[in-house]
Amino acid sequence: MNVSDVRLFLEVAEAGSLSKVAARRQTVQSHVSRQITDFETECGSRLFRRTGRGVELTEMGARAAARLRPWLQETEQLAQELRSDSGKLMGEVRLGIIPSAAHPLMTRLFERLQAQHPGIRLDIAEAQGAELDTMLDSGAVDLAILFRFNRPSGREERLLCVANTYLVSAPGDELTREPTVNFSRLAGLRLVLPRRPSHWRHALDETARSLGFKLDPVAEADSLTVQKQLVAHTPGLYSILGPYSVTAELQSGQLQASKLVKPDLCRHVTLALPKQGKLSPACRVVAEMVQDLVDSWGQRLTEPSVAVPASERPSLP
Repeated sequence: MNVSDVRLFLEVAEAGSLSKVAARRQTVQSHVSRQITDFETECGSRLFRRTGRGVELTEMGARAAARLRPWLQETEQLAQELRSDSGKLMGEVRLGIIPSAAHPLMTRLFERLQAQHPGIRLDIAEAQGAELDTMLDSGAVDLAILFRFNRPSGREERLLCVANTYLVSAPGDELTREPTVNFSRLAGLRLVLPRRPSHWRHALDETARSLGFKLDPVAEADSLTVQKQLVAHTPGLYSILGPYSVTAELQSGQLQASKLVKPDLCRHVTLALPKQGKLSPACRVVAEMVQDLVDSWGQRLTEPSVAVPASERPSLP
């Protein structure tokens, strides 16, 4: 059985959509559909049922997925162990990341791997927290960097750093000129927020509701780039973002930000490990490099030379 075919089958099963997988792989939907049809022919049965909103597993497909997930993990791990036994660490590491970890963390990680372990190839998927959790559970990624509202306590996740929440505006805004702003001041503001469903959007809505008001955005966008561009070019428009999403814009003066307090919405950036199976040698190297990079930057996702809000900088002993 072809490993690539199995990986594609499980990825479609996790996403529930041929178009999502096609977009993620930067190909056309017809190509993914044709590969799935060929795989179904090889298996001798229909594995997916087409619906109005995508695809769902048939009974046979669900049985196949349950058996193929552990098979794929064991096969890939064995292949990497055999390569490492040859004296040269090789293999693919599928890493899921939140958008704010894309740069400079991924850039520096890639540079280190090229210098020290050129045989390790990164396959990076950028997504939001809930989708990354699903991808990790299904085996679509080997490791994931994501946000948690609670500090991780088990061995399946490692704490990388902690991030507060900021009200972001165009430069010169009076409200964000101060170091902090109470969450209650968001009542009645013109906001651009992430689209539902989203864990982060739900947390923001629930926080406002607990304070007796409702967030009423004038625009919604999943893309951090879209949110930041709208705010930067629209005086009086605000967004609610973490510090690592706006470091470059704060440094260049494109945006202005004030820390939200009362309550202080604190999120934990974690490195999530597979819940089933052990890490391959290549995955262990990548996980250790990610941890070392963040530690060397003072438990931050950005290098010390990059400007972030003063309250995000670790306090000196």
